[in-house]
Amino acid sequence: MTYYTILRVVSKLLIPYVLLFALYVQFHGDYGPGGGFQAGVIFAAGFVLYGLIYGLTEVRRVAPARMIELLIASGVLVFAGTGVVTMLLGGNFLEYGVLAPAHPSTGQHYGILVVELGVGMTVAAVMIAIYSTFAGRGRA
Repeated sequence: MTYYTILRVVSKLLIPYVLLFALYVQFHGDYGPGGGFQAGVIFAAGFVLYGLIYGLTEVRRVAPARMIELLIASGVLVFAGTGVVTMLLGGNFLEYGVLAPAHPSTGQHYGILVVELGVGMTVAAVMIAIYSTFAGRGRA
């Protein structure tokens, strides 16, 4: 069973880079290709790889269902909360320019960054929940 050892060693080396790449895609999505959805899927892929190598119980230990549910709700709250904040500042829903009235382009940058963070959190958590649900089918 040496191939299990090889897979475990390679995955322990690879998973941090997968998660780091997801963060890169998340925070550089407004300058180039990427954004919250892509980053969320890449981040979840790191957890799926972890689950394929170490088993579903390990994934559920690292990312319990309650935490995943909270991340899903938090991501939606961050997205919608940004829109509510822009409305409270006198703009339309998700009109980011009002976040920095002196420099609307800066407000645009901050707004899209926060919205994409909410999208990334939600997508990653939903993808992990889907994997966990389907991988655990038929088990007690």
